[in-house]
Amino acid sequence: MTEDEILDEFRSSDALLEGHFILSSGRHGAQYLQCARLLMDPQRAARMANALVAKIPQNIRRLIDIVVSPAMGGVIIGHEMGRALGLHALFLERPEGTFELRRGFRLEPGQKVLMMEDVVTTGLSSREAIQAIQNAGGEVIAAGALIDRSNGAAQFDVPFFPLLTLDIPSYAADALPPELAAIPAIKPGSRAEIPAK
Repeated sequence: MTEDEILDEFRSSDALLEGHFILSSGRHGAQYLQCARLLMDPQRAARMANALVAKIPQNIRRLIDIVVSPAMGGVIIGHEMGRALGLHALFLERPEGTFELRRGFRLEPGQKVLMMEDVVTTGLSSREAIQAIQNAGGEVIAAGALIDRSNGAAQFDVPFFPLLTLDIPSYAADALPPELAAIPAIKPGSRAEIPAK
């Protein structure tokens, strides 16, 4: 899929929002990618996953044993990536503020993992998810995301494969541009509280 085709998928599903948003990272932005709107159509979700699988080099793809994603945002695309790769897909939860496997999910020692996100802004949640996977005995060999909105600034210790990389500025709460500060902020994401940074 081309960049324009991917963005058209977001636009046609009303998943590319404009306004003043508080991102799950705690930063603020004028655009928000509501992947849940995009992924509510199973056929569209399958197209996105298939397109992303095609971007992961074969030499890495063939090593992946399982897909693990952080809840909530990564659950659907993680499941779709598992389907596209023919692998099981698990998800991490934060019952006490720290990611962990629950619901009887477990990783075998050394199991090779693709950590899958929906959107990466700063990479903090992804790094926390990678740490939780390692704590559970897995070995993260690659990370993926539908959207890298850091424009490549988010860094991981493993290869990172976003379907689309965008340069969408985000701002600290005390450094908003005047046009953004003039609009009331809304928090459309899944996390109830914004973590202190």
